[in-house]
Amino acid sequence: MTRVGVLALQGDVREHLAVLASLGAQAMPVRSAAQLDAVDALVIPGGESSVIDRLSGILGVREPLRERIAGGMPVLGTCAGLILLADRILDAAPGQRTLGGLDVTVRRNAYGRQLDSFEAAVVLPAIGAEPVAASFIRAPVVEEVGASVTVLGEHEGRIVAVERDGVIGVAFHPELHGDDRLHRRLLERVG
Repeated sequence: MTRVGVLALQGDVREHLAVLASLGAQAMPVRSAAQLDAVDALVIPGGESSVIDRLSGILGVREPLRERIAGGMPVLGTCAGLILLADRILDAAPGQRTLGGLDVTVRRNAYGRQLDSFEAAVVLPAIGAEPVAASFIRAPVVEEVGASVTVLGEHEGRIVAVERDGVIGVAFHPELHGDDRLHRRLLERVG
């Protein structure tokens, strides 16, 4: 059985665990390097990217995460998870670092504040013709994409979903609407 962790420092941990479990994965929260070592793939949920970064450092999991991602562990990052997977952040919080893995540049909170949050249907042809019901909550956008990265989807001309090998980043929250196709794609990347 595939063991998939959800980085459980902040954000929609419970929702991601439920989606993964419904797909037959052994889903578990990850808060330590030892727990990270026990998983085959990882979801980095939405939340506040600078807080997740800071907590990952305090708990000693940031460097092990960087190493596992660089070593090819499949990862799905949603919203703040996309920010943490980006190699570059245009408007990073003071001292904020990324885990890397995606040769992209992101802009945090590109759609505005919490009050500007919205839901939209996003077409991701790589996962199917049916649009994904997506919640954009203080969502980032991808401003620049490196040659090794594939754009999976856009919303109103802005890049909101990307992938490089087994690293998938989306600017929205698919876990809030019961759409499991991105989680399925993550599981397909586990070798």
